[in-house]
Amino acid sequence: MDKISVLICDDSALMRNLISRIISDYEGLEVVAKAENGKDLLEKIPVYKPDVILLDIEMPVMTGVQFLEKRREMRIDIPVIILSSIATEGASVTIRCLELGASDFITKPGGSSVTLKIGDVSTDIIEYVSSYGGSYAALHGKRVPDPDFFTHQIKLKAAAKFVAQKKGEDAAKLAAVTKTEFPATASWMAPRNKEPAVITPEREGGRIEIIAIGISTGGPNALREMLARISPDLQQPVLIVQHMPAGFTTEFAESLNTICPLTVTEAKDGEPVLSGHVYIAPGNYHMTVEKHAISATIRLNQNDLRNGHRPSADELFESVARFYQNHALGVIMTGMGRDGAAQLAEMRKKGAWTLGQDAASSIVYGMPKVAWELGGVQKQVPLDRLADEINTLASTHR
Repeated sequence: MDKISVLICDDSALMRNLISRIISDYEGLEVVAKAENGKDLLEKIPVYKPDVILLDIEMPVMTGVQFLEKRREMRIDIPVIILSSIATEGASVTIRCLELGASDFITKPGGSSVTLKIGDVSTDIIEYVSSYGGSYAALHGKRVPDPDFFTHQIKLKAAAKFVAQKKGEDAAKLAAVTKTEFPATASWMAPRNKEPAVITPEREGGRIEIIAIGISTGGPNALREMLARISPDLQQPVLIVQHMPAGFTTEFAESLNTICPLTVTEAKDGEPVLSGHVYIAPGNYHMTVEKHAISATIRLNQNDLRNGHRPSADELFESVARFYQNHALGVIMTGMGRDGAAQLAEMRKKGAWTLGQDAASSIVYGMPKVAWELGGVQKQVPLDRLADEINTLASTHR
């Protein structure tokens, strides 16, 4: 079994070492090199051939943005994950990085003690590195561990930390699950795929009045690809929950608006749902919809996290199932975990049309996989055909 190779680029030697320590503590991952700026990174890529790059933005000699511009010019396809404190301060810079081809971003903890708090995003680092790096490695012929292998390790660490806290002991010491406690990659048995449950809808699929989409890890680029291909003649409103922190969704919506033939905006509480309009749920707010006699309204709330997320796809799908029943189309796309899966199945029970992104084109086949197993997905579709499928269904059943 091969390891997923990681190249870290950060101008801080301390940060490079801390991030390296986090990654090296997981079986199946290895840090093959470290770079101190974009120029250094460009020189090391052909030597170490990483599967994924963790990139800071603000660096001397060559910034992260300048590296991404050069990466595009040189047609380097290795996935890049932004890991930078500036991601917290300047959403526009982060979104610019996504436009230049970065796969996703993680915000370093803010404040002067960022080096002490980097462990707070260790789970995100492992999730993103294993997902994007694993997908790239597999496409290039490497035999790497199943994504569930890394999820299992993350859970082991979380369990150790929980036990430490219960005992009132030093969580930092007891949370350090060593590699010897993890199953070896060679002996790891991924959970078997389940046969999908059979759902008998309460009614036949009707006229599609609304489209609801849930998406997570791998989402920024997947949405850019899909929305660029959406028909300009699409008449139904499109509501999207993309797991993203507060402060980024306004810029993200504006970025999508430049490539999508429909108008894309960040959703606002109480605004009417308009035909042929795309709404992005704001970070840290659940987005739901209320249907009235001749109109519909978007509602935002800050209720408890659902499936660990706010916004949550389950929250959106639940409201669509309630108000639209068989007059809706639900779509679940790439993402880790199970958010949206149960309520997409509920939409299907009500008679809604449903689609799921397929395993081969998903950066993480988690959310769509669970939805499929629950019987909530009528048809699995690759990313490059998903917009066409939505266009066809929406025009045929309008």
